[in-house]
Amino acid sequence: MEFFDTLAQRHSIRAFSDRPVEETKVQKILEAANQAPSAGNLQAYEIYLATDRGTRRALARAAYGQEFLSSAPLVLIYCAHPARNAGRYGERGRGLYALQDATIACTYSMLAATALGLATVWIGAFDDNAVGQAIELPAGVRPVAMLPVGYAAEEPMPTERRPIEDLVHRFTTVRG
Repeated sequence: MEFFDTLAQRHSIRAFSDRPVEETKVQKILEAANQAPSAGNLQAYEIYLATDRGTRRALARAAYGQEFLSSAPLVLIYCAHPARNAGRYGERGRGLYALQDATIACTYSMLAATALGLATVWIGAFDDNAVGQAIELPAGVRPVAMLPVGYAAEEPMPTERRPIEDLVHRFTTVRG
């Protein structure tokens, strides 16, 4: 799939078929995440894969009852690992860069999944502690986003986007 087609095809899907995601596709998604830029190339994030139904149900409960999470055959959980870049970047590395690293990796994964004909939806609303318990996160690692991945069982509805003129603010003078 051509890159701009991939962007246009990506939609948030909340209904998944029972069809499992092929391991070759999972590997390509993970390789895409591994190509994501990160602060100082320290990759201050971890990715956890949840495929068993019990864990996916626990994640759905942790996401305040977003039950569709448990219907996806795969849920990828992107976690910030602040200690990986704290030595080089201090508090900004712990508080911001690790979070950015995890979100960029998740975005790369989401676009890779779309290019592979798979459906996803970004989940950011969840109880950190409940997610941590569901996937047995070690201390110091924080969940940032969950990405259910599978084959769509619904047709996405087009969503309206803000006009570019509303998003972009151009400065035409040099400040100084």
